[in-house]
Amino acid sequence: MHQFFVEESQIDIENKRVVIEGDDVNHMKNVLRMKAGEEIAVRCGVDDREYRCAILSLEEERVVCELRFIREADTELASRVHLFQGLPKGDKMELIIQKTVELGVYEIIPVETSRSVVKLDPGKAERKVKRWQAVAEAAAKQSRRGRIPKVREPISFEGALKEASAMDVRLIPYELAEGMEKTREIFSGLPLDADIAVFIGPEGGFSEEEIAAAVSCGLQPITLGKRILRTETAGWTVMAWVMYQLEK
Repeated sequence: MHQFFVEESQIDIENKRVVIEGDDVNHMKNVLRMKAGEEIAVRCGVDDREYRCAILSLEEERVVCELRFIREADTELASRVHLFQGLPKGDKMELIIQKTVELGVYEIIPVETSRSVVKLDPGKAERKVKRWQAVAEAAAKQSRRGRIPKVREPISFEGALKEASAMDVRLIPYELAEGMEKTREIFSGLPLDADIAVFIGPEGGFSEEEIAAAVSCGLQPITLGKRILRTETAGWTVMAWVMYQLEK
């Protein structure tokens, strides 16, 4: 079953109607080739409710649906994971966004670090973020998320540390961190209904100066094992471990 996101105003519970507008209309009509009578799931991203609907009509600029029933889907993690991702090369960011959204990330903040090869000027960054947000939306639909995680504009490493300072848990994978026993202890103690900051370095990792600055700001270095992981693999690994601990 396909899932779509709408604004809360597009759901009329009293009259049992849901109206889908925007790019999804073309996708439903010309890509998925959906027909009247097909059942779909609709979410509005402000709560964990799923609105189960049947298509009534596919019009020029909208798709009108009948609201059949509402159910509590409970698809979000019990805490909010904020991924501070060092800017990687090529299209790796799209893959990171896709997979971490599937695993339950709350938001993704691209970070420019000393070892980031990619440097985005304002105009290019705006286009990139728009594309990245579309990837996040597609992944949220595919994985039946209750909300679409936001992909933010890139920020500096110093700005990332400042934002993370107010969060409940702050983690930074580092190849010279203590053994796995300490990491297991940290993950087993993750609190519920908390804001968790996760810092992932780009290719080449964080510099020693950045690690020192992170530790001085209260970030906890953790190990991801005895092997060196690629930047895209590291984020998925942390998200999978967080999901294992927090999934209700």
